[in-house]
Amino acid sequence: MYHRALKLIRQYHRLSQVELSEHLGLSKSFISEIEKEGGKKPSIDVLERYSSYFKIPLSSLLLFAERTEANDISERSRIYAADKVLKMLEWLEETTHPYDATDDVR
Repeated sequence: MYHRALKLIRQYHRLSQVELSEHLGLSKSFISEIEKEGGKKPSIDVLERYSSYFKIPLSSLLLFAERTEANDISERSRIYAADKVLKMLEWLEETTHPYDATDDVR
């Protein structure tokens, strides 16, 4: 879920991947990889950079961590709620600010 959450944060702030990479001191290709489904997983250091730059508590970003073995009800509930939050934010992004794929090329 990190890939969806981090992409939405960037899009909400109307930043291209290039602009964000410059602000965070990461390569554009790395930003692209962590935003891609099945791509790289961000380290705590990367999440701390997002947290600091966007002034979001690290704990809020950690909500979107995926666990492969979610056996207990509270963990499954957290994953379910995080997915619903992302779906709502994706819908808001699509309906409020239609996303243009060329935004990533700036």
